[in-house]
Amino acid sequence: MQKYWNEKFETMQENALRAFQVKKLKETVSWVYERVPFYRARFDEYGVTPDDVQSLEDLSRLPFTIKSDLRENYPFGLFAVPSQECVRIHASSGTTGKPITGGYTQEDMAQWGECMARTLWAAGVRPTDVCQNAYNMGLFTGGLGFLTGTETLGATLVPTGSGQTERQIILIQDFKSTVIYSTPSYALTIAEKAAELGINLRDSSLRIGIFGAEPWSEEMRREIEERLGIVAMESYGLTEMGGPGVAFSCSEKKGLHINEDHYIAEVIDPVTEEPLPLGEEGELVLTAIQRKAMPLIRYRVRDLTRLYRESCECGRTLLKMDRVRARSDDMLIVNGINLYPSQIESILLEIPEVSPQYVIVVSKHGYLDRLAIDVEARKEIYDLGEEKLREVEIKIQSRIKGTIGLTAHVRVVPYKIIERSEGKAKRVIDQRP
Repeated sequence: MQKYWNEKFETMQENALRAFQVKKLKETVSWVYERVPFYRARFDEYGVTPDDVQSLEDLSRLPFTIKSDLRENYPFGLFAVPSQECVRIHASSGTTGKPITGGYTQEDMAQWGECMARTLWAAGVRPTDVCQNAYNMGLFTGGLGFLTGTETLGATLVPTGSGQTERQIILIQDFKSTVIYSTPSYALTIAEKAAELGINLRDSSLRIGIFGAEPWSEEMRREIEERLGIVAMESYGLTEMGGPGVAFSCSEKKGLHINEDHYIAEVIDPVTEEPLPLGEEGELVLTAIQRKAMPLIRYRVRDLTRLYRESCECGRTLLKMDRVRARSDDMLIVNGINLYPSQIESILLEIPEVSPQYVIVVSKHGYLDRLAIDVEARKEIYDLGEEKLREVEIKIQSRIKGTIGLTAHVRVVPYKIIERSEGKAKRVIDQRP
């Protein structure tokens, strides 16, 4: 029985993989130097040429690419091929400033399908599965990335897109869907709606969920698995690198394997910008080494993680990364203390009286910051009255104070008062000037 989608690269020995990476890195650096004016100018500014890149260690001599570079070169300034040679163009949501575009040649599409097929296969998806795709099927790369991977693998796809949650549940039942793709927060929205309808999805045909597009905690993974009766797996990626398929979880669910034959990963200190050794947490930096339309060199992802190489029981030898716990630009500084939303989420999901629906609001009161958290009570808890709710609020405040060192104003609110997410959940409102 086939154990891997691509055994050659997923189990390649480190020395052979490094040699492959060096070959592809040299090709890519020459490709962008010759074809992308931005990179030629930036390399010249740093005094490096493609001939200076002869090993993986030489990567650190190259300049970083950052998000503002993509916005300043919108829409096609970083393309290495004419836009007419692209068979698809995606873009980020563009919630702040201009969107981030990404082009794909036919070869890029095949490579994307390959990376996504590995992701799905490692999660347990097989050609006999019925895969319900509850990601947005538009400019955002998630939905069509999963579509491409499913078609490459040969499974059946039900492209529902996000939203119309009741219909999602009906189709799970009627089409006997065995796999679901969505953001983690939307998976919980589906589970909640099913419970309201008196439908126990634990008894449905679903057996696997593959989630991504937003940071999520181990506690949320367990919540999803418990409420849907599935194995919850992860796909990691970003528009700038072509979408989902950069890294994926395997049967061991201990970190994510990086598709190293397509991406070179580094971790740097986000302040000094110096590379960090394996095992130390820092900011993820990625270089695409097989893309043709828009390969980025040393792109600062802003996600915080740790890279490590260890023997995995699944047999894959690919470099691993921890699940992203936060983004460096998501960090809040509240009264001098660094705070990540994922820290709050982990605490809330350990409190059985509340649901995983919450909003963090930071405001200014005089010279001090004020941290407020609204979190929904489970319906049966809210019905117990004010005294019980106050008890839960004190418990949460105490946990946050003891764990993070901040005083939080916690309010346990009625069930379903917080807006539900059909895509990426908005968990933080920073009202400070």
